[in-house]
Amino acid sequence: MHIVCTDLEGVLVPEIWIHVAQKTGIPELRLTTRDISDYDLLMRKRLGILDQHGLKLKDITDVIQAMDPMPGAVAFLDWLRSQTQVIIVSDTYKEFAKPLMAKLGWPTLFCNSLVIDGSGAIADYRLRQPDGKRHVVEALHGLNFKVIAMGDSYNDISMLKTAEHGFLFRPPQNVIDEYPQFPVTHEYAAIKEAIARLLV
Repeated sequence: MHIVCTDLEGVLVPEIWIHVAQKTGIPELRLTTRDISDYDLLMRKRLGILDQHGLKLKDITDVIQAMDPMPGAVAFLDWLRSQTQVIIVSDTYKEFAKPLMAKLGWPTLFCNSLVIDGSGAIADYRLRQPDGKRHVVEALHGLNFKVIAMGDSYNDISMLKTAEHGFLFRPPQNVIDEYPQFPVTHEYAAIKEAIARLLV
C-alpha cells in the first residue's frame, strides 16, 4: 500500500516567509529552502532579522491568517485523501501552521516547533528531529508502506531520495538543475495523473 508524503509550502500553500517579507518590507526574509540548502543557517538568519526589526510571533501569524492555499490545492488534497493516506511533512512550525491546516481541512501534519519568549518574540526553533522528512519515510517503510513523496526545495531532497517515487512540484530552476533524477511537474492535474498511475 502506498502513502503520500508531501511538503506544505510551495506545494499546497504559498511560501510563508515570502509573504512575511512582502508585508513587512524586509526583502532579506524572502530567502527560503529553495535558495539555501543549510536549514540551520537559514533559520539563524531569519531569527536575527526578526530580532533586529523587533518582529514578534504575532506579526507573522497575522500574515499567515490572511493567506490562502494555492488555487486548486484543496481539491488536489481532497482527491489524494480519497485515494490513499496522506501526511504533510513540513519544516514549518505548529505555531504557524494552524490557520493553514484549517483551510486545508485539517490534514495530518508532521512539523517543528518554536521557542517563544515572555515578550512574544521567537527566541529559537526546535526540530522534531534532524532530517525529519527522511525519517518519516524510513518509519513508514518500517510499517510496510511504499511512499510517494513530493516537494519543491532543497530540504525535500532526502525525503524524495528515500521514497519509492519522488516528484519535484513547481521547484526553482536551481533545484531542477541539481537534481535531474526527479520528475518535475508544475500543475496539480499533472501530478494527480502521475500519482494515479502509481496507485493502480
